[in-house]
Amino acid sequence: MKKILLVCIMIMLMLASACANVEMTSNPNTSSEPKSETDESIIPKNTSVYCAQESINLNSETEKYFYGTWKVEKLLGFANSYNDASEYPTGQKFIGDEIIIKKDFFSSKGLKNYSVYQYELKKPLYEITATCYNSDSFYRLYKIDIPDLNINDVVKVINISDPSTNLGIPLSFFVVNSDRLILLSEATIFELKKILIK
Repeated sequence: MKKILLVCIMIMLMLASACANVEMTSNPNTSSEPKSETDESIIPKNTSVYCAQESINLNSETEKYFYGTWKVEKLLGFANSYNDASEYPTGQKFIGDEIIIKKDFFSSKGLKNYSVYQYELKKPLYEITATCYNSDSFYRLYKIDIPDLNINDVVKVINISDPSTNLGIPLSFFVVNSDRLILLSEATIFELKKILIK
């Protein structure tokens, strides 16, 4: 009986020693190979499955980027939930049109071809209605593929309301990392470019 117990203890010690060796050789932190930056960039830093949905005021960083005169630069595509391509195969005729977004003034009268988008508001209400901390959570909520949206991009959804009625206008804006502005009109998305006023 003592011999069997001794053999079992020896086998257990050998297995424990073998497991320790396997763990040491397979630990990626002890590898001498340099880490690839691209490997880390495709791993979400924030793994939030859902966007934070609450109406909050614009913060100073978002205000600084968001306020200005914007030109509709290019059509990016359509939402996957509903496709405007049947009615507007090349998107609404917004390309080249302008939108003015200031703290105390908003004007979409530069969207000349559509009377439904003609708004001019004094003291508009700007609200961040959702913040998506990665492209997966953004897609889950909006079913929109924004070209060149990276996995770790933070997207703030901004809605604009008329202060006299509190009703929102039928345009939404996506601020991506405070360095990119996307316009959503119905189910069509456009890239905007800030016009530098001299």
